[in-house]
Amino acid sequence: MFKQMCQVMLLTEFFAKTEFSKQTELRRSLLLAFYNLRINDVMSFTTQQLCDWLEKNGYPKPNAGRLKINIKKSRMFVSGGKNEYFKIHPSTIEALDTEFPDLATKTEDVISHDSVLPESLLQKERAFIRALIKQINSSFENNIFDGCAVLMRRLLEIMLILAYQEAKLEAEIQDGAGNFKMLNDIIDDAKTNKKLGLSRNTREHLETYRKLGNFSAHKIYYNANRKAIESTILDYKAVVEELLYKSGLRT
Repeated sequence: MFKQMCQVMLLTEFFAKTEFSKQTELRRSLLLAFYNLRINDVMSFTTQQLCDWLEKNGYPKPNAGRLKINIKKSRMFVSGGKNEYFKIHPSTIEALDTEFPDLATKTEDVISHDSVLPESLLQKERAFIRALIKQINSSFENNIFDGCAVLMRRLLEIMLILAYQEAKLEAEIQDGAGNFKMLNDIIDDAKTNKKLGLSRNTREHLETYRKLGNFSAHKIYYNANRKAIESTILDYKAVVEELLYKSGLRT
């Protein structure tokens, strides 16, 4: 019904901001309709839809007939142009936009909940690393599994390069022109480079995440799924955590 990931405000946050549980049945219906309008561009709705929305979000399901009568009496709603459908009155929309400006304003915020990598792993602030962690988590939480796999691969590559740089070994993964080599070459070196000193567990799993990301990025008939990502999360967290130590971003 509602987008699990949005650029502005989650439904749970909207409920808290509006003190939703304290509102009347009619006000709850209005707020849900407004949220759905601004987030999902749903212009019109039936009373039955409103009842279902309330029930699915854990609130008592109103009597549809009574709610319909109250909506018809209210100046906050108008006819939706089709039988049994309603819309929010334009003046009410304007008032709600003023009351809740953040709901209508698009941002670049990524909302995530540490499902793959806890943000707390990053002790020294690096905005681009934190942004990748957020995107990995958010992709997984919103079933964008191919995107999650590709981002996991990207973070692995970046963390390996940072680890080499911290150890003053970057020349060992650069070509003659000073450009960093492809990830498979970096991994091949990392698995045998005693000066870098990766643990056996990390060495054994590096290829897993390169392959996972490559399949999602390049394999035409392949799509990652939840199981493919979920089965790797524990080891991926351990690999990234070790590389954070190796790169000096965790102490």
